[in-house]
Amino acid sequence: MDTDDRISNLEQRLQLQEDEMQVLRAALSDALRRLRVCEERGDAIRGRQSVHIVKPPPRPVQNGTAPRRRIGLSTSPSSPKMGGTPVFAKSVRRALSPERMSFLKRDISDTRSRVLASCSGRRDGKSKQVVFYPEEGVVKLYLRGRAVPLYVPDSLVASYTPDAKGELPTRELQLEWVYGYRGRDCRSNLFVLPSGELLYFTAAVCVLYDPAAGTQRHYRGHTDDIKSLTVHPDSVTIASGQVAGNSQDGKALPPHVRIWHSVSLCTLHVLGVGSFERAVTCLSFSKTDGGSLLCACDESGDHVLSVWQWQRETKMAEVKCSTEPVLATIFHPTEPNLIITCGKSQLYYWSLEGATGGGSTSGGATLSKRQGVFEKYEKPRFVLCVAFAENGDVITGDSNGNLFVWGKGSHRISHAVSNAHDGSIFALCVCRDGTILSGGGKDGRVILWNRDYRKVQETRIPECFGPVRTIAEGRGGETLYVGTTKNCVMSGNLESGLSCLIQGHTDELWGLCTHPILDLFLTCGHDKFVHLWNSKEHQPVWSTTLEDAARVAGFHPSGSVVAIGTSSGRFLVLDSQTHVIVTSISDAAEQISVTRYSPDGHYLAVGSHDNFIYLYEVEDEGREYRRVGKCTGHSSFVTHLDWASDSSCFMTNSGDYEILYWDPDSCKQIVSAENIRNIDWENSSCTLGFYVLGIWPDGADGTDINAVTRSHDRKLLATGDDFGGVRLYNYPCVVPRASSHKYCGHSSHVTRVVFLHNDSVMLSAGGKDSTVLQWAVL
Repeated sequence: MDTDDRISNLEQRLQLQEDEMQVLRAALSDALRRLRVCEERGDAIRGRQSVHIVKPPPRPVQNGTAPRRRIGLSTSPSSPKMGGTPVFAKSVRRALSPERMSFLKRDISDTRSRVLASCSGRRDGKSKQVVFYPEEGVVKLYLRGRAVPLYVPDSLVASYTPDAKGELPTRELQLEWVYGYRGRDCRSNLFVLPSGELLYFTAAVCVLYDPAAGTQRHYRGHTDDIKSLTVHPDSVTIASGQVAGNSQDGKALPPHVRIWHSVSLCTLHVLGVGSFERAVTCLSFSKTDGGSLLCACDESGDHVLSVWQWQRETKMAEVKCSTEPVLATIFHPTEPNLIITCGKSQLYYWSLEGATGGGSTSGGATLSKRQGVFEKYEKPRFVLCVAFAENGDVITGDSNGNLFVWGKGSHRISHAVSNAHDGSIFALCVCRDGTILSGGGKDGRVILWNRDYRKVQETRIPECFGPVRTIAEGRGGETLYVGTTKNCVMSGNLESGLSCLIQGHTDELWGLCTHPILDLFLTCGHDKFVHLWNSKEHQPVWSTTLEDAARVAGFHPSGSVVAIGTSSGRFLVLDSQTHVIVTSISDAAEQISVTRYSPDGHYLAVGSHDNFIYLYEVEDEGREYRRVGKCTGHSSFVTHLDWASDSSCFMTNSGDYEILYWDPDSCKQIVSAENIRNIDWENSSCTLGFYVLGIWPDGADGTDINAVTRSHDRKLLATGDDFGGVRLYNYPCVVPRASSHKYCGHSSHVTRVVFLHNDSVMLSAGGKDSTVLQWAVL
């Protein structure tokens, strides 16, 4: 075992011990607190029933002063999410109800057994996470050793048992549409197949989009972000490479290449598991031998270049390419066994020696390099793209805006077009008629050059869609497709210009909500863009830009306006038809985490990271707002909020797993369990609640699940988690570790899940992958 493996093993053992100690500290602290409470109120308890209470040992004196003990009672724990011993709320001096006293006695009697079960359970991975107290009608859900009380409705107390087994939902999800394209940090990832389909990727999905038919197909064999893509000379076989990642159970998912069939969408081969580091960023099939070889470059410190006999899944050769970034790796189309790589301060010609018609054994070949010589021309900082002319010349575009032509069989410049673009040249495409297209980064221009490298025509991409990232020629040669750095795909031609075909977000995506009446949904994110989408046509109805990064959004029940919370603590109300700002209010001190209208439309509740909920009275169908008050009581940031179906109250969750209930008329906390036990909640959008307790897996730490929502017919429950997973449960979901259908496609934490108004579609938003997936409910 080498040093790195030993360090990794020690880190894992240390983390496990820290988890066990934290659970033990939290449980012991909870036991001591409750014992102290019962001791102080011993007279009241002994008046009803004699209970023997063991007085806890005196606490040690520090610097001559006994540490101050803080005690208190609340409906849920209020300790910080991170840290050691929980910090409890201020003491609440009030008489205990019989229900509460019974609850305390029951808690004292099994505290010790719960502590032992929690600690020993952590070691074998099977800690008891749910405890039911039928006398009090309370279920306790344990997250990171903290007890979260969930109140069971009176109608279910007699029949409820946590040992029941849940059933899988009879309905399922099927991926219908993918909104997004990854152009911000990936290159050469847009191709046109003979079928007329566009091939590209976003998140962990390869998309085959037919613009004429308006349909998509999806390859979902990957487990994390896809970073590279290439098409075989047969135009049917596809290779795609992904980054390294981690599974939900903590296992490493190594970077690898998947080779698959674009018609059947079946995986043919998997290459390089354990051979690549960090990510596979460049791929190319050989051309002269019918595509029997595949070259790949990873994102390790040495950017290792390797050549594979992909049908045998064997590696022929590998070499350390460069310590600087490598941006393109491609086989020469006419010279056998020649590979061109380019990147920062480099243009290399690699000769594969020892390869005999694809019949070499693994490791029987070598790669030797020659460097491109710039001679009298200034060497650019980056050589950004490579293409090949009809006669086999190599064409490069660089960060100085120059086009250089390198003669076939040579590694010297034979022709130069200086300052072809104002700024970097990000993309090159050789058309079927031998002309060349170049795409600029800074100037956003697409220029057509003839065979003699004279400018023929040009067009410019609007600045709002971003600079050119890659260019592909359509099947008939009449249409161009251009991917941009702002995750858009443009289509059109040089004569009439280019229009946006695929729109995407460019930064972390958090806001997602559906229209209450129409087949529309809205997205917003850290890129400050807001898009209202038509779920049938899969295109934006309108788009606008905000001054601040957006975090959350919610429609008014009438659908006339939508409230958007931002990272600055301000929330905006936009007209849903004209996207004009109706009002802007800045009461919160930190970012907004939830905005939700009451079902009757009379209130808007706004939860913030400053631990407060701001309540507003709403009039004129969401166009007038008057602040009613501020709800104070949480000791951590507000994460989720849900209204009662009759708008009589609302509940909130916070970052320290606390559940509080509120009266909107007074903005005061509802402390009586009897007042909220039988409430019917509108969306079940809080991750902590009795009707959704089954969504929590064993060992969950309270942050694994980011979003939950219920279908409008009250039959299904959907969740999004930190591992890119979307799950579908039956509703109500009251059985611990309920059975579910799991769906993959996101490569980042899923930040929101929502159903359309008619439950025909479920939508999920990925955070860092900036992608929205539309799932048909079958």
